[in-house]
Amino acid sequence: MTSTDGAAAPARISLALPPSHRVPEYAQLAEQLGYERLWMFDSPSLYGDVWVALARAAEVTDRIGLATGVAVPSLRHVMVTASALATIEELAPGRVVAAFGTGFTARMTMGKGPMPWAALERYVVQLRGILAGEVVEVEGEQCQLMYSPGYGPQRPIDVPLLLGPIGPKGFAAARRSADGVVLTMPSSEPMEPNWDICGLLAAGTVLRPGEDETSPRVRDAGGPIYATSYHAIWEWAAAALDGMPGGAEWRAAIEAERPEGERHLAVHEGHFVTVTDRDQPLLDAAGPALLGAGWNGDAASVRDKLAAAGQAGITEVMYAPAGADIPGEIEAFAAAAAG
Repeated sequence: MTSTDGAAAPARISLALPPSHRVPEYAQLAEQLGYERLWMFDSPSLYGDVWVALARAAEVTDRIGLATGVAVPSLRHVMVTASALATIEELAPGRVVAAFGTGFTARMTMGKGPMPWAALERYVVQLRGILAGEVVEVEGEQCQLMYSPGYGPQRPIDVPLLLGPIGPKGFAAARRSADGVVLTMPSSEPMEPNWDICGLLAAGTVLRPGEDETSPRVRDAGGPIYATSYHAIWEWAAAALDGMPGGAEWRAAIEAERPEGERHLAVHEGHFVTVTDRDQPLLDAAGPALLGAGWNGDAASVRDKLAAAGQAGITEVMYAPAGADIPGEIEAFAAAAAG
């Protein structure tokens, strides 16, 4: 994406949220404020259903794009996903995008690790074929969308399919099978010129004059992304928590509270949306480091980050607000981006 003078333009802004009963309200507000797309998380243990949420958003909006960010293939047969996508596309023609990932909280809240990249790539290839109206082999049997007139859209159904890659294997799979990528963190991997969508997830809050990490509002809105970093470290390298502020005590409390086979149920509570009583001491121990997690900063810093993202090949930043005042966060981020 380039500006009229040939320089890279700032990344556009999109909205990323977990499904909830307030999705229609948030979708309408985001559309009014000029957000590019509404991305919905897929973690059934933590939030409502992603497809129901997208359908509700589709019925109350006219322009804003609608996307899964990201759906997890292992949770549903590929035919179920194909039919869900077809249904949303029929409700919002030309506005739908589907991104898929190997699963972080979606699987880890059920005690499972990420699914293999080969399985995810196979799923996306099967899904593309099914949406095209082809007969596709799935689990050794032949499958095809067979809607009677009036019970689903005509095939082929043209919906961009994206991957959420992590590491070389993920990017290799994306280059072979995807129309674009969504990232949870900046990557040194080059963004392909044929990818129309290169999204980057961003969380945090726009600081008002005089606010810092001690502000109750900042802790409420910016705290969830900070706490989520501890959830991730617990999954990948739990011993490393002992070197993080408050991490040793937090890990000990988890281990004392739940037996080994149930600890994942406690770790991910509040993921990306709130700070639980269990996680509050992490914010107390963080000090100024709280502001270093995510996109916490004033309006000028938000614009700087959007510009830097555009320079890196990111086409849109998927802003994930948190806390008690989601509409206020949506409005503040849009205002900061606009300048």
